[in-house]
Amino acid sequence: MRRFTRTLITAAVVTGVIAGTAGWASGNTQEAVTGAPAGAAAWRAAGLPDPERTGPAEIARFFAGLSPVRQRELARTHPTVVGNLDGAPLELRYEANARSTQGEFGGARVLAHDPRGRGQVALVYGDLARAEHVAVIVPGSDVDAVRVRPLADMAAGLRRATGGRTAVVAWAGYTTPVGVGLDAATGRLAEAGAVRLTRFTDGLAAVGAAEPSVFCHSYGSVVCGLAAHELKAKDLVVFGSPGMRAENVSELGTSARVWAAKDPTDWIDRVPNVEFAGLGHGADPTDPAFGARLIPAGDAAGHGGYFAPGTASLRAFAAIAEGDVR
Repeated sequence: MRRFTRTLITAAVVTGVIAGTAGWASGNTQEAVTGAPAGAAAWRAAGLPDPERTGPAEIARFFAGLSPVRQRELARTHPTVVGNLDGAPLELRYEANARSTQGEFGGARVLAHDPRGRGQVALVYGDLARAEHVAVIVPGSDVDAVRVRPLADMAAGLRRATGGRTAVVAWAGYTTPVGVGLDAATGRLAEAGAVRLTRFTDGLAAVGAAEPSVFCHSYGSVVCGLAAHELKAKDLVVFGSPGMRAENVSELGTSARVWAAKDPTDWIDRVPNVEFAGLGHGADPTDPAFGARLIPAGDAAGHGGYFAPGTASLRAFAAIAEGDVR
């Protein structure tokens, strides 16, 4: 009887939250961009490895068997494929994306750029090939290739906080929700994003980059939660999280250390930590019962203030990224 009552209460809470947003959120429903990158048909027609059926480790072996001249020829002929091909040599991807983006993203090196839909991009700050430590930041709602500045600022801030010793990737590599509505309340976009994030970290491993610490903001923590059991990461750090689609760390099925932060002024704290009929994202990762390692965030401000200079949360993030905590 107690369980039935809890289910009814959960249903009522989630229905109330959704009812308050569904009137305006329905027009913002997003279709997840998935599958092979633009230009894949011509790539396949040339007898080259299928981008969807070939894993990053196989892609790495394929390129290792090519001469440098042939590699650069493929980057010139098929830039939108090579630039998004997890497992391809990093420098070759940078070269291909520089060709297709033409300096659009300032001083960052572009590791991936998919112009379909609202656009997806992965920006690299630092030397990803040689850095002893790597961090990947996964954003929440409203981030895409056009609106990537808040994510890029997080990445630049984390790199500065590590004294420039950590290479940081701003990974806007999935279709994020727009606004706070039905997309943000369900796991549909996160499921598609989890597949892309897993492949991305597999690609880093395939080219010999250091195993990353993955930082997951807001809805991005749902992506990370769904990817956790396959994600190649040494740390999972969630902040401003509505839940990870798991009731505790054990349910994530990961060997990574799991960390969580939430500041007292973050509006995410008003979102019910429930999951019912596909709505909501489950337990609060900062609840001690969840089992994550808690990160101090008392001096961060609002939902986006965790990387503000001088905050305890940023100092902790930098220490995690550099492996200075156990």
